[in-house]
Amino acid sequence: MIRQDREGAVGLVTLNRPERLNALSAALVGRLEETLVALDGDEAVRAIVLTGAPPSFCAGSDLKEMSQCDEPTLADLHRRAGALARRLGLLETPVLAAVEGHAFGGGFILATSCDLVVSAEDAIWNLAEVPSGFLPPWGLSTLAARVGPVTARRLTWGHERLDGCAARELGIADYTSASGEAQTTALELAERIAALPQASARATKAFFRSLVLADAETHDAAALAAFVENCRHPEAQEVFARFGGGGNNNG
Repeated sequence: MIRQDREGAVGLVTLNRPERLNALSAALVGRLEETLVALDGDEAVRAIVLTGAPPSFCAGSDLKEMSQCDEPTLADLHRRAGALARRLGLLETPVLAAVEGHAFGGGFILATSCDLVVSAEDAIWNLAEVPSGFLPPWGLSTLAARVGPVTARRLTWGHERLDGCAARELGIADYTSASGEAQTTALELAERIAALPQASARATKAFFRSLVLADAETHDAAALAAFVENCRHPEAQEVFARFGGGGNNNG
């Protein structure tokens, strides 16, 4: 579910559910948080790279699991996922995302919650929630901190898919790489960051934390409330039904 490796002073964390395109299940969210917190507490780790097992970075939340949840369980699942995304900014250690294949929905937000993002030129970025009938339940204010609120609104409507080059132009990604080279590029950047004086590198992340995460928890709570309400509507129920839940997630 999570694969952890070490490249010198860089921790490499890989989402490892390739059969589900690394979709975010409750178990994966919990394991990922445990792994990141452990690496952050390791003084030998001075940067972290987060990536996904081929063929994708992360295809978003696990809709099959979501379709089987009652309403309180569904809300709790996304409350914990939102806390994980905010945790990326709260860690002392810089975190870089290496994105290949799909970065959809929660995968999109997970990547943009990292400090730096490397995207393969042919990666596909899309926020798929609104076309499915519900507002993304977490991470939108952090996205807005990265690209600005007007562009964040455009992206949230989910009516267009972007490749890695377009993602970089908008500020979703910071760097691009050739197809298949995102992890290599991210590791090279992470090694350069790891070589910086640790105290000042961490102080830089801490200084900008309040600017990036300002009121993020409050905004996530509002988005989650809208998401839960949206999930009661027929369009969302039809999506859940297609993934095997029969639309019965209102309990």
